[in-house]
Amino acid sequence: MYRPNEPETPGWRARLHEIIFEADTTAGKLFDVLLLWAIIASVVLMMLETVADIQLHYKRWIQIGEWAFTILFTIEYILRLATVRSPWRYARSFFGIVDLLAVLPAYLSLYFTGSYYLTVVRVLRLLRAFRIFKLARYLGAAEVLLLAMRAARPKIIVFLGAVSTIIVIVGTIMYIVEGPANGFTSIPVGIYYAVVTLTTVGYGDITPQTAIGKAIASMVMLLGYGIIAVPTGIVTAEIAVAMRDHGQVSTQACPDCGQEGHAGDAKHCKHCGALLHP
Repeated sequence: MYRPNEPETPGWRARLHEIIFEADTTAGKLFDVLLLWAIIASVVLMMLETVADIQLHYKRWIQIGEWAFTILFTIEYILRLATVRSPWRYARSFFGIVDLLAVLPAYLSLYFTGSYYLTVVRVLRLLRAFRIFKLARYLGAAEVLLLAMRAARPKIIVFLGAVSTIIVIVGTIMYIVEGPANGFTSIPVGIYYAVVTLTTVGYGDITPQTAIGKAIASMVMLLGYGIIAVPTGIVTAEIAVAMRDHGQVSTQACPDCGQEGHAGDAKHCKHCGALLHP
């Protein structure tokens, strides 16, 4: 008989959700740690398959291991969809897409040769380590960086537009000054040289030969050092603003959509509005 004073026993979905999505219990942390090791092992196995000597002697065992991990991750993905109240929301989230891409290339490889190596995206799933090992301060730092990048986006776009204009102008001038005789066979080639020079990469596959061309190249090189500092300053300023306005991030995953990165005192999911602590 039900007694009002007794806590309600959670259903199987709630218990499974706590194990799969949370790391607050021993079972949940064990599940996630084993999952991380499985991810690392699967990525290492995929890389080893590209080594000729290993592939020659252990190809069959590598393939068995690869498919064992693929089946394991497929079951895990299905369980994640089954334990959230809104599977479609989770499927469209960042980790939902990554979880799908972790298994999809393996099945596509049955029809498209070489697509299996795209499973290297599994390494992105290691980001769950921030939640598993209670590194909430790093979750907060990641959230601050993301907010800063979003806030700096308009300024970065303007900056890249100005740089693109300079590159096109310099590339055109170098084509006129140097010409096909010195390797600048077209304006796109001149633009390529301008990009390489302005970013201070300097491959050296194409170089100016005339005095005017060398003078222009020198100015572009000096300009490149100044330009590099601009986006750094923009992002740094936005990070300072974001750190002032942003609080601590919890490790709580939304039971409805599976999203993470909520504020420490949040009661509802910032993505779907569901109650975080029912």
